[in-house]
Amino acid sequence: MDEFSLNNEPRQKMSRFNKSQRNILYFLLILFLFVFFYSFFLSPPKDFQPGTIIKIEQGMGLHSVSAALEKQNIIRSRIMFEFFVLLFGGERHTVSANYLFENSLYVWQVASRVVGGEHDMARLVVTIPEGFNLNQIADTFSSKLVGFDKTQFLVKAKAMEGYLFPDTYFFLNNSDEMDVIKYMNDNYKKKIAELLPEIIALGKNENDIIIMASIIEKEAKGDADRSVISGILWKRIKIGMPLQVDVAPQTYKEKGLTEKPIGNPGIEAIKAAIFPQSSPYLYYLHDRNGIIHYAKSFSEHTKNITKYLSARGGK
Repeated sequence: MDEFSLNNEPRQKMSRFNKSQRNILYFLLILFLFVFFYSFFLSPPKDFQPGTIIKIEQGMGLHSVSAALEKQNIIRSRIMFEFFVLLFGGERHTVSANYLFENSLYVWQVASRVVGGEHDMARLVVTIPEGFNLNQIADTFSSKLVGFDKTQFLVKAKAMEGYLFPDTYFFLNNSDEMDVIKYMNDNYKKKIAELLPEIIALGKNENDIIIMASIIEKEAKGDADRSVISGILWKRIKIGMPLQVDVAPQTYKEKGLTEKPIGNPGIEAIKAAIFPQSSPYLYYLHDRNGIIHYAKSFSEHTKNITKYLSARGGK
């Protein structure tokens, strides 16, 4: 072995040692950066609270959404959340809803849920029967929705009597009184839209129709009675006779319709108010079994009272 080889061998060993050492350092650096990146950008916050609910409202921008999620400790990094939202669906694809986070999630999982509208909120079925008034509606929702405030509902819906459509609804379990008012009134608007031309053609206004429908809803006992009773009540108004209906006692003395609806009518009662059935009758009463008996004159009506109600009295 020559002198050059002997002198060069330590240098080669040192070079191999330095290269190996550098590789280890690079690996550790990459590992550190990964752990740092994961810990501060991708992983869920340590102070996440299970069961957190976030409401993303209609029209909220991506920055507002990310700020709300960061504030509630759903995500660590707004930048990474916004990056994944844009990657998965674009800024306009954040779906408005109430989102329930039972468990902590990685930032890309949160973004995926918001883009896909996966709110994970249980839906409750709530049925409001035809004719229910505001108090009855409030009692029904108070027993179903934890976020529903009965007092606030009665205040905010005071002018909405008659315009909250009775139907079967599916609400999130944290829906509040404003959600109820909105969905029920939107449903009413959708149902009445196709009937508005008919109302205008009859020369009546929507409010009068809804008031009459609310009375018919409580006076009639079935589809067959609604249109007949509607004809009788409109006839009484036309000839200047008080309505004289038990469901609105003030109408025994005052002529015309009540000032506002007495409940929230269904679609059949509304149609009956729009399309009354002409008949020779001017009076009617309900017997003890709820069966309706009609009369053409007051004397005939008096006989029906004696026959079916005895001392109970009638309309």
